Amino acid sequence: MFDAIRRLLSRERRVPELPEIVLRPVGVVRNGVRDTGSGAWEDVVSEIVVRPEVEDALLGLDTYSHVLVLFWPHRVPEEVRGSKHRLHPRDDPANPLQGVLATRSQIRFNPVLVTPVRLLGVKGNVLRVRGLDAIDGTPVLDVKPYIPQIDCVPEATVPEWVCERAEHQGAETSPERGGGASEL
Repeated sequence: MFDAIRRLLSRERRVPELPEIVLRPVGVVRNGVRDTGSGAWEDVVSEIVVRPEVEDALLGLDTYSHVLVLFWPHRVPEEVRGSKHRLHPRDDPANPLQGVLATRSQIRFNPVLVTPVRLLGVKGNVLRVRGLDAIDGTPVLDVKPYIPQIDCVPEATVPEWVCERAEHQGAETSPERGGGASEL
């Protein structure tokens, strides 16, 4: 009886057993970039080569100026994923300790990353984009059109330390400069 009352009054929410999810990439990044260390992604032009059997799903995408690219940082080792629950963003102790879900780190439980990029063109099964912070060979999970009325949140706020870091780093985290899935 007491256990039932305690459970009712408890603020802790239990998560049911969740099914495993298997994703098949829709394509791959081609850009010649071999290392994420450069950090200067705003001028990188990449091709996203989609699987030929889904090429017809690109119809109409060329009418958008920007797209959201969801991708999987394939070089993050399995044993590293979810290994840190808290970290200093960008491994910089000047940044405050944060829960990994409050960062844009690649070291995540499920490292699905997303970056808004400029769409330069679509030809056949190839998208040309600028500003994608993904290395050559990165699996692309999905591509979505960027729709300002949905994707832009004018009243959004971020912690003060994010703004301070962006000022010191030349605003590398701004959407016009690639969005930076791995920035913070």
